[in-house]
Amino acid sequence: MLLTITTTMPQATDLGYLLHKHPGRVQRFALSYGDAHVFYPESTDERTTAALLLDLDPISLVRGKTGGESPLAQYVNDKPYIASSFLSGAISKVFGSALSGHCKEKPELAETRIPLELKLAMVPSRGGPGLLEALFHPLGYQLEYRRFVLDDQFPEWGDSPYYELDLRIVAKLKDVLSHLYVLIPVLDREKHYYVSDEEVEKLLRHGEGWLNTHPAQDQIVKRYLRSARHLTNQAFSRLGNGESTDTLDVEVVNQSKEDALEKPLTLNEQRLETIVSILNESDATSVLDLGCGEGKLLKRLQKLKGLKRIVGVDVSPAVLEYARRNLKLDDLSRGTQRVELIHGSGIYKDDRFSGFDAICLIEVIEHMEADRLPFLEKTVFGHAKPGLLLVSTPNSEYNQLFENLPAGTLRHPDHRFEWTRLEFQDWARRVAGAYGYSVEFSGIGPEDSGLGCPTQLAVFRQAEAAQKVEGEHG
Repeated sequence: MLLTITTTMPQATDLGYLLHKHPGRVQRFALSYGDAHVFYPESTDERTTAALLLDLDPISLVRGKTGGESPLAQYVNDKPYIASSFLSGAISKVFGSALSGHCKEKPELAETRIPLELKLAMVPSRGGPGLLEALFHPLGYQLEYRRFVLDDQFPEWGDSPYYELDLRIVAKLKDVLSHLYVLIPVLDREKHYYVSDEEVEKLLRHGEGWLNTHPAQDQIVKRYLRSARHLTNQAFSRLGNGESTDTLDVEVVNQSKEDALEKPLTLNEQRLETIVSILNESDATSVLDLGCGEGKLLKRLQKLKGLKRIVGVDVSPAVLEYARRNLKLDDLSRGTQRVELIHGSGIYKDDRFSGFDAICLIEVIEHMEADRLPFLEKTVFGHAKPGLLLVSTPNSEYNQLFENLPAGTLRHPDHRFEWTRLEFQDWARRVAGAYGYSVEFSGIGPEDSGLGCPTQLAVFRQAEAAQKVEGEHG
């Protein structure tokens, strides 16, 4: 398994001082489970890269073990190749001084934020890319990932749960190493040693300054401590949060399943582009994204100069916290003051939803029980009364074209229903007539001649707004 750390700070070779490893040498460190090697593939004043290569000994991994796994499984597994608790242990052993924030030769450097690029060659993420983003985005990382297929010779086997992960950030090296120390075993969700009370101390020590406010805190604590209840409760108590909830863990994993299903169609990208295009062509200067989730649409809307006010609403405080970090709303220099996040639900009358030119309900209604839709209709169409209202939802007829979706299965575990085109149009026309709107329908994504598009969209306009649009287009 391989970790590389690159910096482009002035006098980049000072990375050697931070890591306490000379750029001109190759060093070997004997561990109980193999050897760790540190070397520098590149070392110039402009750009320096340090590599930590961990070479596991599969014999050492099973020596002394009895029972449990089959004899073959002890030797045939992914442990020698993936980023796991073995790599966290190597970081602590080999880069222990840097992890602690000690730099004997240049102590001020340890407290300096520097540009860093990190690459992990093989990262397990059975929660999909959504889990990677949920863990690293709130900490300020820019990330790119590439997923590996299980076997090039057998494409029908599909994708593996393994990724090549690139991370970029401007931060103190000690903080970045602490993030990796904790989050690498969180992604793998296994540890090569017994998890005891000492692990709580390690988690809190290396999570100091960031874990307490991380929106995926529950998920991190439970995975790091392997869901040992007496340990997780101890950790949550010391973090000041009482016992845990599974809300964000479930939402991230469930969303990643839907994202993986639709990814070959780039469907989410097409949805966002369609919505942004409609809003850009309208006269809207204020938009409310009801059910904004992690803020993907809000991030696109930030780029529209004509929008003076952008508000996201979600029922989950944890998801809103993730959106806040994802959108960097604390950085006023980025022009984020136009964006606001509020906690709320579309089924309750809320004066904060009024006064917007446009409201978006993108892939939201299918997450509600059908008998609660009338409350949403009254809140949005009857009380908020935007001039423009955009509603998208899956087209259930198209589901049979998804190869990995079993017949009769909904696209997302939290979907309460998925409508055919006729069902959606019947609902939309009834609501439009009841509240004085016109409605137009279109599809998003590749169109099948008999089954339509995977996403269906309804564009509602108040009567006067619809007449204005007709006049503009002759």
